[in-house]
Amino acid sequence: MARLHQQPICVASALLVPLLTLATPGWLTLSGVAPSWSILWLLPWSLVDGPVSGTIAAAGLGLVLDGLGGGGLTQLPVLMLLGWWWGRLGRRGRPIERSLNLGLLAWIGTMLLGLSLWQQGRLLSGLDAPLFQHWAWRQCLLQALITALLAPMLASWQLLIWRRRAPA
Repeated sequence: MARLHQQPICVASALLVPLLTLATPGWLTLSGVAPSWSILWLLPWSLVDGPVSGTIAAAGLGLVLDGLGGGGLTQLPVLMLLGWWWGRLGRRGRPIERSLNLGLLAWIGTMLLGLSLWQQGRLLSGLDAPLFQHWAWRQCLLQALITALLAPMLASWQLLIWRRRAPA
């Protein structure tokens, strides 16, 4: 079992997620929509360190991001579910290494996160206007696309580093 959570540099890398969420460079956006940095960090972490560590890391990350975002919407349940699911994928069968697989997993995770936030927004504000629905779909699809395009580069790089750092 990998022990990334015992490596200070790996745990410190989680601090980059809120920083990048608040200050995403303009050239890393797609029509003004930033990638989901939490997904890009959580995917390789969970694949390497397993479902328990993935769920705990997702809970911590979700609490920090919910504290920054406010507005009554929470990322916590979806991030915890994804951390557990990706951790199970990393523990069963052959290791996930292909870029297409990482991109697809990042796309699925971002879509789930976006749809969860959209539904929470609908329930809290009661907005069912077609303009709101069009905007929400656009945001969700653009964020999933930019995250899926960045995942093969960033998640592969993180997987390589973290697999070397994690004692078997």
